[in-house]
Amino acid sequence: MTIWTPTLSGQGPRYRQLADAIIDATTRGELTPGTKLPPQRRLADALGVTVGTVTRAYALAEQQGAVSARVGSGTYVRDTSVRSSTFDTIFEQPRQPDLIDLSHATPPPSPRRSQNLARALEAIAGQPAALRAGVDYQPETGQTWQVQALAGWLTRLGRPVEAANLLMDQGGMHGIHLALSALLAPGERVAAEQLTYPGLVSALSQLSLKGVAVPFDDHGIDVEALARAFEQQPFRALYVMPDCHNPTTSRLSEARREALVALARERQFWLIEDDIYPDLPGEANTPLYRLAPECTITLFSVSKLLGGGLRVGALHAPEAARPRLTAALRAQCWMPPPLMPMVVAHWIDSGDADALIAWQREELAWRFDRAMERLAAFRPRGQRGGFYLWLPLPADLRSSHVVEQLRQRRVVVSSAENFCLGSVSAPQAIRVCISAAESREALESALDTLVDTLGDPDPLLWETL
Repeated sequence: MTIWTPTLSGQGPRYRQLADAIIDATTRGELTPGTKLPPQRRLADALGVTVGTVTRAYALAEQQGAVSARVGSGTYVRDTSVRSSTFDTIFEQPRQPDLIDLSHATPPPSPRRSQNLARALEAIAGQPAALRAGVDYQPETGQTWQVQALAGWLTRLGRPVEAANLLMDQGGMHGIHLALSALLAPGERVAAEQLTYPGLVSALSQLSLKGVAVPFDDHGIDVEALARAFEQQPFRALYVMPDCHNPTTSRLSEARREALVALARERQFWLIEDDIYPDLPGEANTPLYRLAPECTITLFSVSKLLGGGLRVGALHAPEAARPRLTAALRAQCWMPPPLMPMVVAHWIDSGDADALIAWQREELAWRFDRAMERLAAFRPRGQRGGFYLWLPLPADLRSSHVVEQLRQRRVVVSSAENFCLGSVSAPQAIRVCISAAESREALESALDTLVDTLGDPDPLLWETL
């Protein structure tokens, strides 16, 4: 039996040559999506290299998004067309009018956002001092009145913060990069749930950091498993979304928050708390930065509240970490661009931000209720007021097949594979962003297509007894 055996270039370390050959073969179509790569030992024998060389090559190819390792099964070529539809091409233009894209968590579309922007820009245009500030250098921490406006607004949303503890940045993704680059050195480890935000996975790769995947359940990250993981692979930081895990929507229980904080203090690792959904209703658990302010970096952003294009956020950090964070920000972009924070501050001061949030809260609640009702037979998971649902699939369905079927019917959702950290095996589930539909009518149409594609679910065992 023959196996796929590439020709190495002879330039550079052999593991890099092999990784480059794998990526090149997937790009040219020689290795098609779903193809299983040869077992590492067999390929090592065929190439005359060590098994360790093949292992490193497979890991590097996985970091580059060309392949995916599945525990107990092997390494497979990724379907890059599915992956690119979720994170890499969020801003693909032009939008296709007959396509209902529910693959990324954007705020519900509304003319209110552009109207609010127009009012803010008109107000700024009438203030010569504001216009001068908009094109001038500013402090790395942001202009004081803008930081104070954001701090006051976050406090009203249930996240009490002092302006002195905030460092303005360019949104949640920028905050992740700032925190990681300021707190860790290349080669160090960051822990996160086995399924996590794809932006974190991208940042780890860009910064040459290693991910440690930790099990979780409906109550959030498994703190006991986290402790065991630390013993085996000590890490410097943990990234976590306590109030609405991406993609499963689980909320970290109060008991686990306290256990997590105790473990972080005992083992001395940082907590990077992603808190971009502060407006979620329901039980009010304590933010990690309130439980352990000395070792928590919290990421705030207006992307899910006012609009993703504003690119405005802030880091809440202890005093000991702020010099490093400020230095990292200065090295990356010198300062936050002053115009967008100015727009956000005007929205807040004028009351437009509160009015928009009130409308958005009602719209998301309606969408959640309708989606839960329509998909009830499939037992979706979610939080009322949240942006997305997590939909475990019936036992006879594969997520890649469902995603492709939906795409052919002009509905786009995200496969669980897009959220896997490292070589974690992906569950058969999809994420459906109910917030992203252009209208309620578009959401209704997408839900009809989804139900029709999934078919009639088999009854659970207990229902047949």
